[in-house]
Amino acid sequence: MLASKHQVLKEVFGFDGFRDGQEAVVDSLIGGENVLTVMPTGAGKSLCYQVPALVLGGLTIVVSPLVALMHDQVAALQLAGVEAETINSARDRADNVAAWRKVEAGRVRLLYLSPERLMTERMLAALAKQDVKLIAIDEAHCISQWGPAFRPEYELLGNLPDRFPDVPLVALTATADEVTRIDIVERLFSGNAKSVVLGFDRPNIKLSVEMKGNWKAQLLDIVSKHEGSSGIVYCLSRKKTEEAAQLLCDNGITALAYHAGMDREARESHQNRFMTEPGLVITATIAFGMGIDKADVRFVVHTDLPGSVEAYYQEFGRAGRDGAPADAHMLYGLGDIASRRRFIEDAETSQDHKRREHKRLDTLVAYCESPACRRIGLLAYFGEVAEACGNCDMCLDPPETVDGTEEAQKALSAIYRTGQRFGAAHIMDVLRGAETEKIFNAGHQNLPTYGVGADRKKAEWQSILRQLVASGFLSLDVKDYGGLALTEKGSKLLKGEEQFSYRVDTLKRAKAAKTSRRSSAPVADLLPAQQELLGELKALRMRLAKEREVPAFVIFPDRALIDMAIRQPVNKSEFAEVNGVGAAKLRDFADVFIEAIGQSAPPAPGQDYDVSSGSG
Repeated sequence: MLASKHQVLKEVFGFDGFRDGQEAVVDSLIGGENVLTVMPTGAGKSLCYQVPALVLGGLTIVVSPLVALMHDQVAALQLAGVEAETINSARDRADNVAAWRKVEAGRVRLLYLSPERLMTERMLAALAKQDVKLIAIDEAHCISQWGPAFRPEYELLGNLPDRFPDVPLVALTATADEVTRIDIVERLFSGNAKSVVLGFDRPNIKLSVEMKGNWKAQLLDIVSKHEGSSGIVYCLSRKKTEEAAQLLCDNGITALAYHAGMDREARESHQNRFMTEPGLVITATIAFGMGIDKADVRFVVHTDLPGSVEAYYQEFGRAGRDGAPADAHMLYGLGDIASRRRFIEDAETSQDHKRREHKRLDTLVAYCESPACRRIGLLAYFGEVAEACGNCDMCLDPPETVDGTEEAQKALSAIYRTGQRFGAAHIMDVLRGAETEKIFNAGHQNLPTYGVGADRKKAEWQSILRQLVASGFLSLDVKDYGGLALTEKGSKLLKGEEQFSYRVDTLKRAKAAKTSRRSSAPVADLLPAQQELLGELKALRMRLAKEREVPAFVIFPDRALIDMAIRQPVNKSEFAEVNGVGAAKLRDFADVFIEAIGQSAPPAPGQDYDVSSGSG
């Protein structure tokens, strides 16, 4: 006689009861239904298929995108006394053969495979001869063309219902907005699936976002407030993870780096120490954390802008899984946004995919610039309506805001009158009275809102529109062409039934950044990181001066070096804009100074950061 779900839950996994949402998924799968399960990180998605697997008997196939994740989950199940195995490229052939023999003998309850290995004709044919009772697809957002981490090999999984017509499928993810959820159901289940979607809110996690200045000083300040606690610090590059770990160690904080440039033994050692030692901080690229079930992570810090709202949500969600208070801090700067744009453009993907990724980035920037509660904007992205949370920096320490109701109504009117299908660039052109072919072809120069915002610069309207999105007055269509549309809340604002205030500090930052690029600044006004770079540039200038036997100022005056430290040019065209750079100095010195400046720049895409492959 097969065990009951409660018996399995207690005797195998040691839990007295199911968490919210779990039992509904378990019952549906035992009853033979297909299910899409969307649960926050740490909500216990794995049990949703592990319990039915043991209740149903036979073989359950689990599709997982990362070898390391498969290894960890199999090890955890085996420790719980469950016959689980994985067959993957990281294992010796002999081990894979032994695992398959156990499958053939009917001794394996859960078999973990990558989508690439599962969807080979040889493996599918072999599995068709086994007693397959259930198929579970983890990280299911990878199957969606609208998802932020789309993986082509996941597309083939849509053929599974044809190969195993009587076997229930469950797709699980923590990060899927409504568009992605609809796409998963259509691609994997042909529209025939039950959806169990839990709320996305993690109310115990305090959310904070801060403009990046001296990231090292900011990181130390954040981590020092969590003395003796475990935390994760996410960095964009391998080099930066090493720098961050060294910085923390130098200041008496136990920290270890984790990235793909390390050998496997070192990575496993650092991960094991993080899991077992209290008060240890791991500095890592984004590959770290998938499948890590450490309940008492008290803080997560992003030292750079994440890749998308989904990525950010998944990464900071590794904090506070025990339900106790935790903190999520993000540092971001204008340079981060530019880097992310460049990564998108340099990726070998279709123009359609790039366009969607730019829109996702727009949404994340809007979140960063939010004039109101962080959770309102974050949860709105996932289709949830929320009230002010009282547990984010915007609620606890509101920034300076000004009444922008009139400006918002101008923007909302322009969006409404143009049909709620155009993106921000066109709406700004309409508001500022631009004379573009697109405007004249659509006849938008005849609208009453044409030119009503000519008194404001494009950067100001850009920030206002982003803040309207972040505050829930506008929705941004990621699926199609980034069109802006009024939400119910936005319609009330247009009618005068709501008010809108916006942050002026984001506008001031934009203006300050532009001003600083046009003129040199006194040394005292430089940020600490720029001061450090200036020292390196002066040392380089001195070396060049000695080689040429001339005074240092002949190479470049101080104000030219200060301007370089501010602008940080990356090519000759940008270097030519530096104060004091003429044709001869551009020819003679551009390459060597650009190289020196580039030592602190982020790596090129594909070198020192990870996207979704788990290699970061």
